[in-house]
Order: sequence, then C-alpha cells, then structure tokens
Amino acid sequence: MDLKDKIQSYMKKAKTVWKTGKVQRSSRITYDVVWNVILFVLVVGFLLFIFVGGVGAGYFASLVKDEPIRSKETMAQDIYNYSETSKLYFADDVYFGDVKSDIYREETTLEDVSPILLEAVIATEDEYFTEHNGVVPKAIMRAVVQEVTNSSVQTGGSTLTQQLIKNQILTNEVSFERKAKEILLALRLEQFFEKDEILETYLNIIPYGRNSSGRNIAGIQTASQGIFGIDANEVNLAQAAYLAGLPQSPSAYTPFVNTGGLKDEAGIQPGLNRMQTVLNRMHEMEYITKDELEEALNYDIVADFKEDQPSPNEIYPYLTVEIEKRAKAIIKDHLLKEDGYSDDDLKDNDELSEEYDILADRAMRMNGYEIHSTIDKEIYDVFQEIVQNYQDYGNSRTFTETNADGETYEVTDIIQTGGMLIENSTGRIISFVGGRGEDENNEFNYATQAERSIGSTIKPLLDYAPAMEKGVVQPGTPIADYNRSYVIPGQKNWEPKNYGGGYYGMVSARTALAKSYNIPAADTYLKIINDDPATHYLEKMGITSLEPADHSNLSLSLGGMERGITVEENTNAFATFGNNGEFVDGYMIEKITTNDGDVVYEHEPEPVEVFSPQTTYLTIDMMRDVISGGTAVYINNQLKHDGVDWAGKSGTSNDYHDAWFVATNPNVTFGTWIGYDTPYPINHPYPLSYSQRNLKLWSQLINAAADIRPDLVAPTERFERPDGIVEKSYCAISGMLPSELCKKAGLVKTDIFNAKFVPTETDDSLTTGNQVIVNGKSVVAGPNTPSEFTEGNGLTFNPEWLERNGYGDLNDLTKLYPRTDTDKWSKIGVPKGKVGSSITDDGKAPGAPTSVKKSGDKLTWEKPGSKDVVGYRIYRSTSPAGNVKLIGSSKSTNFGIGNENAIYTVKAVDYFGMESKASSEVIIGETPKDENETPDKKEEEKEEEAVNDEEASTSEETSNEEDSSNGEEESANDEDNSENEETDPSDDESNASENENEQNEEENS
Repeated sequence: MDLKDKIQSYMKKAKTVWKTGKVQRSSRITYDVVWNVILFVLVVGFLLFIFVGGVGAGYFASLVKDEPIRSKETMAQDIYNYSETSKLYFADDVYFGDVKSDIYREETTLEDVSPILLEAVIATEDEYFTEHNGVVPKAIMRAVVQEVTNSSVQTGGSTLTQQLIKNQILTNEVSFERKAKEILLALRLEQFFEKDEILETYLNIIPYGRNSSGRNIAGIQTASQGIFGIDANEVNLAQAAYLAGLPQSPSAYTPFVNTGGLKDEAGIQPGLNRMQTVLNRMHEMEYITKDELEEALNYDIVADFKEDQPSPNEIYPYLTVEIEKRAKAIIKDHLLKEDGYSDDDLKDNDELSEEYDILADRAMRMNGYEIHSTIDKEIYDVFQEIVQNYQDYGNSRTFTETNADGETYEVTDIIQTGGMLIENSTGRIISFVGGRGEDENNEFNYATQAERSIGSTIKPLLDYAPAMEKGVVQPGTPIADYNRSYVIPGQKNWEPKNYGGGYYGMVSARTALAKSYNIPAADTYLKIINDDPATHYLEKMGITSLEPADHSNLSLSLGGMERGITVEENTNAFATFGNNGEFVDGYMIEKITTNDGDVVYEHEPEPVEVFSPQTTYLTIDMMRDVISGGTAVYINNQLKHDGVDWAGKSGTSNDYHDAWFVATNPNVTFGTWIGYDTPYPINHPYPLSYSQRNLKLWSQLINAAADIRPDLVAPTERFERPDGIVEKSYCAISGMLPSELCKKAGLVKTDIFNAKFVPTETDDSLTTGNQVIVNGKSVVAGPNTPSEFTEGNGLTFNPEWLERNGYGDLNDLTKLYPRTDTDKWSKIGVPKGKVGSSITDDGKAPGAPTSVKKSGDKLTWEKPGSKDVVGYRIYRSTSPAGNVKLIGSSKSTNFGIGNENAIYTVKAVDYFGMESKASSEVIIGETPKDENETPDKKEEEKEEEAVNDEEASTSEETSNEEDSSNGEEESANDEDNSENEETDPSDDESNASENENEQNEEENS
C-alpha cells in the first residue's frame, strides 16, 4: 500500500469517529476547563496587578513623600544653576584663557552645536527623547530587573531629562529613593520646559572628562574645544560620535591624562570602542547611512586629538594671577554692595571680610564672568620675550642658608626685575614685567608685590615738586652742597652723604636733581617737612606702603623708608607729572561682564589734583636734564625712537641693593627696577654699571613697545608749557635778581620760574667794601672803622648775607665754591673766620686790654670785655716821662717787640674808631732817666720810619699769606674741575672706576 492509500484510509476512520459524537462531547469538556482556568488566571493576575501596583504606588509615594513640589521658577533656578568658567581677556577683547577652576565649562546654545552631534547624543543617551514625557517605562523596568538580578549587562534606564535632574537637583547616590525622586522630577520638568531647553541644558552641564591640558571639563563646547580644538558646530561625524560617547564614563574614555597630553595606545582604545558603539547606534536609528558609517569607522580620530597645551597660568603666570587677584577684589566689592554692606562694615569685621573673600573667589571661578583687562597682548608678549633673553642683568649669587633643623644648603639668587607701563591720562596699565620667572617662586610679582626702597626716584615726588608748589625753591634756586649735620629731636643727628662722598658747593636745584646730589635734596625737604609732604603728596599719588615713622624721617627725602614702594606705585606716581599734575590711579581690569553681556563692573577714572600745571612743568623740565646730561644720560644712545620728550629720574637704594629708572612722556610713564630677591649689593664688577644695566633693559623694553604702538608710546608732541611760566635771570649765588656786583662776577644765570615765585629782591650776596673781624666774625667795615684793621678791596661775600642764609658758622667758606665756573667763584673774596651781622654802636669806648706782658720777643694781652673790638694799637716810650709814640697795630692779641728796653702800653679800638684807655704798662729792661732836653729831631724821624717799615712789613706778610691761601683754594678747585671734566658723561651713577656721575647718586642713611 502506497502513501496515498494510507492517507485515504485514515481519513475514512476519522469521519466514522466524528459521526458517532464522541469527539464533540470530549472537546466541549476540555474547552470549558481551559476557559475557566484562563479566566481564573486573568482574575487572579488582575487582582495581583492591582495589589502589586498599589503596593508599588504606595512604596513610590513613600519614597518621594519628602520631595517638595517645585514650581517652574524653582526648577529653572535649579537646572540652570551650573558653574561656568570665567574667561580672561587682553585689551580689545583678545581672549587668552580661563580663570583657574576645578572644572572648566563654557556655555553654548543648540544653534551653536552641530546637528550631527545632537543626533549622536540622542542616539547614544536617549533614543526616545523626542517622544517620552521624561521617563521610558520599559527602560525603567529593564533597569530594575537588571538591578534586582545583579546583571552584568547594565543598559541604563535614564533619559536625558532624568540625567539632567540627577546632575542639577539630586545626587549620584544609587538608591531606589533617589531614582523615585528622579522619575517624579523628570515628569514634572517635562511639563514646564521644551525639549530643546532640556537638551541644551543637558549639553552644558554634562562632564566630558579632561582636555589636552589635563583639566576637568564639562559642557559640549568646552569638550569640543578641549579635545579637538574646534567649536561644537564644526565637528565631523567621527568627532561627534566620540564626544557623544564620553559622558557614560568620562575618566575612562577621555584620551588625555590628568597631567596633560595623550594616554598611551591602550589607554585611548576604550574611547575608540565607545565611538564605534555610538556610530552603530546612529546607523540603527537611520541618522547615518551605511557608507557614512564605514567612512566614520575608518576615520583616524586620534590624529585630531589636540596637542598638549599649557594653561594660561603656565603661559602667563604673572598676568593670570594678577588679573584674578584684582577681579576677585572687584567682585567682592560688588557682592558686598549688593548685600547692602559698606566699607565701614568691613573695617572691624574680619569674619565678614573672609566670608566675602570666599564668596568672591567662588563667584569668579564659577559664574562665567568675562574679565577684560587693559593689557596690550603684543606689548606684553614682547616684554616677556625681552626679559627672558636679556643678557645684562649682572651676576647671580650663591650663598648658604640654614634650615630649622640646623642643616645648611646653598641658594642661588638671580637678579630679578619688575617693570610697569601706564597711560598717564587714564591710569590704564598697558603692560608690565612681573619678573624673570626662573625660579619656583615665579608667581611672585616683582612689579606689583615687591616693596623696595626707591632711592633717588623719590626726590622729584617728595622734595623738589612739593617745595616748588609752595614756592620754597625754583629750578634755578642755589642750594649749598657741603657736609652738614641735621638735628633730629630724640634721635642721633643725621649727616647725609652724597654718593661717593664728594661735595659740590653751591648748585642749582636743577643741577642737584639732574646729578642726584643728596644734600640739596635733604636740605630742600627739611624746609617743607613740617607740612607733611608724605601725606599731602606721596599718599595722594597712590603710595600706600608708608609707615607712621616715615612721615617724620628725614631720610625719606632720599628714599629711605620702613617698607618700600612697588614698581607699580612708583611708576603710577610719576605718571602724575605726565598728566599735568593730576594723579589717576592705575588699573588693570577694564570691565567685568556676565556671559550674557550684562556689565558687572566698568572702570571709571577719578583724577586727583596734586600739583599745579606750573609746578608740574618745572619738574618735567628739570627731569629732562636727568636724561640730557644727568645720571640717566646713558639711555640717549640706547633709545631707538628719536625726538620723544622723555623726563625721568634714576635711583639707587642704600648699599646698592636696588637700581631704578622711571620716565614719563606726554602719553605714558614707564619704570623698571632690578635687584636680588634677597636684598644684596648689585654693584659687582661687570662691563656695565648696575645703573646702566637697568637703563639698558628699560630702553630695550620701551623701544619694543614703541615699535608696536608708536602713536601711544613714542608721541611726537612735547610737554606743553602752561601759562604762568616765565624766564628770568638770577644771581647764581643767591637766586635773587642780579646785582651789578653779581654781573661783574659773571654769575648771572637764566632759568624758568613759576610767575608767582619769581625773585623780587636784588642780590646782596656780594660786596666791594672792606671787611673787619669783630668778636671773631667777619663783618663789613663801617665808615668810621679804622682802615688799618680792614681787609680786602675787591668782590667778597657779604657777611650779612652769609649770616642770613646760615653760612655764618661755616669754617671754610670755599666749600660754597661749585665745581663749575670755578674761575669766577674763586675771584670772590672769602671773609676770614666766621661771619656776623652789622654792629650796633653803644656810644662807649671799649675797655682796655688786660694781662699785658712780654712773652719771648712778643707783647701779649687779653681781650677786653667789649664785643665790638676790631684791633689794638701798641704804644711805646723810652722813659717813664718820655713821649709815648704809636709803634704799630695788631688784629690779634700779640705784637712783636724784640728785646729793646722800653715801656709799652696797648689800647683797644672798636668798630666805630673809638679807642680805649691805655692798658697797664709793661717795662722792658732799664729805661733811661728822664731828660729835660728836647730829643733830636732827626732821631725822632728815624724812629717813626722804623715803625712804619715794621707795619708795612707786617701788612705785606699778611697779604702774602692771603695770596698763598687763595692760590691753594684755586688749585683745589682746579683739581675738582679737572676731575669733573675727566668723567665720561655717558657713565651714570656707577661704573668700574666709580665715575663722577655715579657719585651723584644717593646713599640713604
């Protein structure tokens, strides 16, 4: 039987059985049983679902019972409350880096993100993002099952909305309570915000690992820049997939190590695998085609990774720290004012100040401010390059120090530098030099933090300009430079010395400043110290580091002080001269804005009038001489841009610890300083003097700045002379209007004056009348003064003028002779001894000399008590009753008489020609008895001739002694002049031979 026949036989049997009805009866019973079972299961299942649902809902409710119901405003505040890195800018909105922070983030918008990147994120993190209402139930169930079963495969159940809630409102805690709150808040968030708002916020807050510098980053724009060096709207498909894959495990997938730079090949591979996963998901969701997938998988993404890039703090350490410090102070002030606090509230409340220090620091690093500085990038960059490559700082020094454990170690100290370039009219800090940056302390800013003695740069600020403002001196005012002592109550007398120890006689204030003589500066300051110029001028010009003792310290006039002054403050003070006498406080922060452009702070200059335009111009003109022929003459062959109207001042601190130069022109002021970090002399042997080394650095820096901004740094216009400045002739001896005698002496000079303070009185420093010694002092002879006691018959100093000006006690008046015009000064007669004022006639004859006696071959006596005696007359007779004859006169208290037997008496003669009574007699030997007969006439004439010959001889000897003395003085002055002429004018302040100009600088006491 074949297969067909078998099939037909089975079908016949089946029909027979069906016709009997047995099958129908059996099926009905089975159907009823199955249906009843199914119905029972459904009922039980429904009841169980209701029970489980109720239990689940109750459990869910118990988990979220403490979660407050949040309004839209509250949720908006929470999800947008993410930190954003503040940005730093050079002038003209040139970005150079971010504020140092724990995490770096730059906010962006969806419009600035590539569409392919948005698709990559959705495909990777939330494929149902556009459809769900905050949660995906099946994803949650899957995640719950995986959690309960401890599955090794964790596909995740959080939507982008849930991740946003977790990062911004909740925590990363792994618990059912946190998950329940996350679900509830995600559902509520979706009710308030559009999908685009949620996606944009997510992209701004999510962490993305590290950038090429090793810094932690968050936000898609920061990640795109930090990993590939491009904006988020510029990424290609492979780059988009790589970025989209990072948030799942940022530290594992980032291609960079935490110190900056790429991981090794094995370290990079997990991120590449993750990128492939993202690309496959994008293909599954049909965001990309098969060809695009293959192309992206074969793309060399590693070649796009950004090279290790140093942070701004590494590239611009001084600048970054300085801007952050100043910005923090501004933000602190802003926050205090927002909260209603004033400066007075902070004075005695350290806790409040510390609290707002913390708040300001946090705000600066997390609020996404844009901090715009005044610093010109090109000038700043070239400054740093020059400072690093400059070869003439001088020698480093190595010394030994001992630590707390008594162990010794060697320290090498290089010569450091600081510099500051400021715009006069605004106070804008254009650039600065914070230091050489060659040690581990390279964040210490030698321009803004180092307080050092400023030496002679203080002289125009504190001495001459304030004195000219008060009319005490003018540029041509003569000031005597000789060794002198100043009395300081309660202190040891102060004896300032000039640099090198020399003295320069009578010099003008202009010369004293140009050559940096110390004694004239101290003398000028002493005349105004009672007006406290430190307060009214220095502090008014922004000097903040003075101590109370500095205000009464005479050595402040030469730069000696308790703490010192920074390069910034010193330069800023000099900018007052460049700004027509108005001080404008220097600043480095132009403005601070939010990332939305709202202005938080914007600088507004507040000028303060310090000096009148006339005083300012006079000081400028005097400081021009510092450069044209004074202590800074060296820069003339260093400057590249000719014709710039520079006026400045050099300075050296005590023991050569510091060298300074600050100069101003009509636009800008620039100052530099060099010195060891640990103060130590810098005047060691070197081809250039310590001052020249600083001047050369100053010149190189300003030349470079002028090359970049000639319109700003090297203006062609000059300082404009204001009204009220006049040119006048004066006598170089007194500073008064020239007299005929001063003209005769050839000592008439011309200079500029403040019209308010031009001299009005005629010079009386010289006289042609004879002089006489009265009570040890030289005074002008009166009309009745006997000529035998007077001296001189040419130009001489007027004793009254000498006395009036404090030179009466000067033992050697030739100290007033300057080293210039020596031939003219040396022709002025110098009174013998000290000088006195005019004598008052008491109408009485002087008392007779006392204690007259013979001593050897001389007759001696004591002065009488009278104060106006000018000399003595000596009388002789040969016998007690003989004729008494005048045999001579003397200006001293002795007279040569030999051993001739005679009787002698002495009479005193006063200033007015009155003669005293005769002194007691002195009898020498045995005198002849009186004779009644008249002496022989011829013998009497011979005796008188002998007396006259003796007087003539005495007078001639005196004259010869004076001529000899004058000759020695002229010789000494010639030597001084020769020394001055031999000095190379290009050598300022110091060189290997301790030249003349070096001696012009200061030595603080």
